[in-house]
This record gives sequence, structure tokens and C-alpha cells, in this order.
Amino acid sequence: MAERIDLVILGSGSTAFGAALRAAELGKTAVMTEARTLGGPCVNRGCLPSKNLIEAARIVWEAEHPRYPGLQPTRMAFDFKELIRQKDQLIHDYRDRKYSSIVGGADLIKVYDCQATLAGDHAVSVDGRTLEGDQILIATGTRPTIPPIEGLETVPYLTSDLLTSDESQELFDLPRSLVIIGGGYIALELGQMFHRFGSQVTILERGDKILKDYEPEVSRAVTEALCSEGVTLVTGVSVRRVFQEGDQTVVLAHNKGLEQRFRAERLLVATGRRPNTDQITIEKAGVALDGRGFVRVDAELRTSVPSIWAAGDVIGRHTESQLATPVGARDGGIAAENALGNRGRTVDHAVIPRTIFTDPQVAVVGMTETEAIERGHRCWCNTIPMELVPRAGATRAQQGIAKMVADADTEQVLGVSLVMADAGEVIHEAAMGLRFGAKIRDFIELLHVYPTMAEALKIVAISRYKDPHKLSCCAD
Repeated sequence: MAERIDLVILGSGSTAFGAALRAAELGKTAVMTEARTLGGPCVNRGCLPSKNLIEAARIVWEAEHPRYPGLQPTRMAFDFKELIRQKDQLIHDYRDRKYSSIVGGADLIKVYDCQATLAGDHAVSVDGRTLEGDQILIATGTRPTIPPIEGLETVPYLTSDLLTSDESQELFDLPRSLVIIGGGYIALELGQMFHRFGSQVTILERGDKILKDYEPEVSRAVTEALCSEGVTLVTGVSVRRVFQEGDQTVVLAHNKGLEQRFRAERLLVATGRRPNTDQITIEKAGVALDGRGFVRVDAELRTSVPSIWAAGDVIGRHTESQLATPVGARDGGIAAENALGNRGRTVDHAVIPRTIFTDPQVAVVGMTETEAIERGHRCWCNTIPMELVPRAGATRAQQGIAKMVADADTEQVLGVSLVMADAGEVIHEAAMGLRFGAKIRDFIELLHVYPTMAEALKIVAISRYKDPHKLSCCAD
């Protein structure tokens, strides 16, 4: 006899937990299923482990490359295996506190540690049994995309899953050299991290620039920062074949009509992510997908099947969503409310701040200049260099830019892009401004602590009316 559940959730990441906890708050039963590790990618092999090791690499790098004259460089000794061990311990502790303990103390929430598949519009097959869900939520997320490159199946290669713990994909030894196929945020974060630990890193990007969906000023600033450190960044590269030659992997590519070969001890494939909808027999439930396999949803996160919902990374860019942990966590709760309480809540993805944890960091929110123009705005847009920000000068961290995009007629701020130290912290001021319809003068008239990196927002706003090169320290 099938077990009856109010909400059956495929997945156990941030989206699934958001939904399960909201279901419990509503007094409903919820079951999560997990084919790999409780908590999903973010805590186990994504956000948490990467930021842990990126910060460790920054400490090593800055010891050898101090920004201040008078500080003597020193090569800090480190044990890479021990860094991996502490990373794993951090993951275990965090998973126990934020995931396992929550489930263990919740009477209304269960977890099945196995692959789940859809068996109908109300049925999910789990470990040889059938769960009858009054409602079903697909929150299976994404996994690394493996491109169809000739020879890839015959050579050892890494994906972003190298940061996992307790799985065979985990990397324990620091490679002497590393070629990365892909130039997105994962490639840039991990590429700089390995370079700072001492690997010789080459990043191969198919397009004519990295971060093609960001402002061109962002792409240039990050390119300059990485190349100035010694990362080899090659754009316009079409990878044709990979093969093993001795103890090295060789990447055969074409660049501007010329054949090039890139060699390294290890190969990392970081060419994006694909939805985990091909593993759950989704066709048995009749749920509509787009051409890339992401689940189509409406503004309430309902799929084409009335009793089945979807949220998190698995819906891709539908409803203007973005692949981000906090987006999934919030939307999971909304989906549960709509599924179980018929609340009719719609998602709002208009303001989603995002950060790339390179050094300097990249942080953006809202529209780019191109997007603003495409949506019919007469754009006022300007970019300032970090050398105009007193805090950046005081701390000798002047790499980067700040760009503001606003409607030239209403002066409402539509978007902000930052490349600078602590950009991920500063972007929240811009996000709050966008959320409440702030105008250029609102950023100017807000008193900012001096000196802080957040003053970059004030200074770029001032550039609408004045030359920021001619300002005193904190005058407006």
C-alpha cells in the first residue's frame, strides 16, 4: 500500500528544505528524497567548500604578494591535504547543524536517501516503494555539464564536484598545472584559487571575453586582475579534442584559425550546469520542459501538471529566476504555500544580487546597460575606477570598477555592477535601493561611513552631476 504524504519533494537542497520547513509550519507532512548527500550541492560541494578554500588561498597569496611597501613577502608553507581535511570537517559540522539536526527534530519531515523517480502526477517511486503525494515539488537542482568533446571519455578530468566530501570525485592533491575549459564564474573562482595555491593555471574561454552576460567593464576588470596575477586566460578558443600524453592531459584547440595545444597535469571542465530532470522519469508525469531540460513553471511555480510544482535551479531562468541558493530557499517556501495552502503567491525575481568570489569580487544587481536599453529606457550609465574610492586607496586595493545604470528621465537606478574588494557585501545596499525604487540622489544623500568601499555607490551616483575626480574626501 502506498504511503500518503501531503508534499513529496524530489531533492534535499536549499529549495527542498525551504519547502519542507514551510510545509511543517502549515502542519503538513513532507518527504524529501536525496540521491547523493543531504543538503544538496551548496553545502556539500559548492558555495560553502569553495568559499572556505578561496579564502585560504587568498591568505597564502597575500603573504607572498603584500600590497604595502614595507611588508616583506614570505612564502607561507601549507599542507593542501590538511586544508581539504578541514574543509570536509566544516562541511560535516555545517550539514549536521543546519540540515541533519533540523530533519531529526521535525516530526512532520522525513528523508529518503535514494534516487526518486516520478511515477505519475501524484506518485513518486522511492527505494522500491511508492509515495502518494497530494502535491509534488521538483527541486532536483543541477549538475555540471559535460560537453561533447572528442576524447573526453578517455582521459581523467575534474568538474566542480572536486570540492565534494566523502565521494570519489574529491581532489586531495594540489595539481602542479591545471587547464580549465570554460570561462564562467566557477572557472574563474577555482582558477584563481588553484593559481594562488601554486598551480600553473590556464583558462580556455570559447567566447571573445569572459563573463559575456555581465557589463563589458566587469569583464575587462576581472581579466586584468587575473592576468596581472599570472593566470593564463585565452579567449576565442574552440576545443576540438583532448587526449593523454604521458602524465599530462593535452587539450587540442583552434584559436583564430590556428591550432594550439595546452598541456597540464589535470583538466577541469567548467562549462556550465544542466538540470537534473533526466534522472527522475519526468516524462511519466507529463511535466513540460524547455529545450535545455529545465522545468517550465508559471509565476506561482506550478508546472504544466496541476499537482506538480518546481523551484530552485531546476527551473533555470523561467520567471526570470537565477541559479542561486537564496533564490531557491525562498521559492521553495512559496511553492509549498501555494501547493498546500492555495495561497496564490507569485515569485518576484526582479532584484537578485549575485556575487562571484574572485579577488577582487564581482557583484551585480538589476539590469545591465544593454538590458536597460532593450527594455526601452533612455539610459544614464557611468563607470568609475576604484582609485576614486578613498577606502580602496587607503588599503591599496584599487583594482576594479563601479558602474551604475539609471533611467535618464526618472533617474531611478536600474542596475549596479561592482568589481572590488568586499563587493559581495556592498551590493546589498544597491539591492535594497533597487527594491524600493531608489533614485540617483538617494545614493548621494545617504550618509556613508568614511572610508568604506560602499562609498563607491555614492561616488558613481555623484558622477551624474559632477566630476568625481574633483571631489574632496567625503564632500558631495
